[in-house]
Formats: sequence, structure tokens, C-alpha cells
Amino acid sequence: MNNEALKLHRSSFGDPKNIGNVLSKEEALKLLNDWVLNDKLQVHMKQVGFLMKKYAESKGYSAEVQHKWYLAGLLHDADWDQWPDQHCRKIIEELESRKIDPEIIRAIASHGPRYFGVEPETEMDKMLYAFDELSGFTHAYSLMRPTGYEGMEAKGVKKRLKDKTFAAQVSREDIADATEKAGISLDELIQFVIIHQKFALSLEE
Repeated sequence: MNNEALKLHRSSFGDPKNIGNVLSKEEALKLLNDWVLNDKLQVHMKQVGFLMKKYAESKGYSAEVQHKWYLAGLLHDADWDQWPDQHCRKIIEELESRKIDPEIIRAIASHGPRYFGVEPETEMDKMLYAFDELSGFTHAYSLMRPTGYEGMEAKGVKKRLKDKTFAAQVSREDIADATEKAGISLDELIQFVIIHQKFALSLEE
């Protein structure tokens, strides 16, 4: 991935007049299905969306706020499958054209700061950045375990993180940076992913 080519060179996203405007779950899933043809990437996006929703729920946020977090997670990689050279840029422009809440758009814009050049600022921004790489890594680990997520422990995930040959495409540096920015320990974040991610594909949300 060419970091410079993906830089957004922007610091503001969406229109404040559109705060509160969201896609319905059905509309968001239609966008995902239309844009993302890769089944594995769809799984990743649904898992991150689920984690975002569950984290917002754990903080006691309203159903409306939980849904915004869900949408940011669900759609963060929507353009990666068919338009990798426009990654992040295309989904941002699509959501802006649909007059979607700028908080959702900004979270998506900041989910890879060293690629897109946008630093995560809000709690939603930071948690999407934190869940993104770790979710995919933990899922890869589950696929190699005979019992999947059952019996998985944080120490096992951390052991695999130290093995640079396992899921080598996952940036350990991004995971470390994201957890620091989110102000949450790696152990706590891994445990949250283990507890909730196994339900991501079996429940509607």
C-alpha cells in the first residue's frame, strides 16, 4: 500500500448540518454487499461494526449513538475491495454525497492515520482505529484453533502478536499506536474482542 497516494490531505469531513443523519442498517448492508465482493472482507467489516456497537453499548450510550458507531465500523473498508487505490477516499465521498453524519465519516477517515494522514480525535475515531487491526488478527488466530474463540485467552493472542510470521500483514505498530491513543490496555482490548467477536456473525447486530 502506497501511504502517500492514500493521503486524504483533508482535516474536515462531512457537513455539521448533517449531524444525526444516518443510513439504516438495511441501507448500510446494501452498500456493503454492492461494494464488497470479497467474503472475508465482509466478515471483517461486520465484525468491526459489531465490536464498535458493543463497545458503545458498554459505555451506556444511546441506541442512536450505538448505531453511528456500528456504521463507522461496518463501512470503514467498503472501498478497499474494488477500489484499493481510492481506499477511504471513495467511501468518504459516497457518505458525504448521502449527507451522512460527519462523526461517522471522520471516524472512517481516521482509521489508519499513517495511511490517510488523519489523526483519530474522538472516542469513536480512536476505538475504530483500535479495533480494526486487532479484530482481524484475533479472527485469524481463531481460525487456526480447533475450538475457535472458545477457550481463547488474551495471552494466546499476545503470543501470536510477537510472532511476526503469523498474520504478517497485520501491523503490530498500528495496534500498539491505536491502544495508546485509545487509552486502553492491550489486554483489556483483546479480552473485549474475544468475548464479543464470536457473536458478530450469528446475531443481527
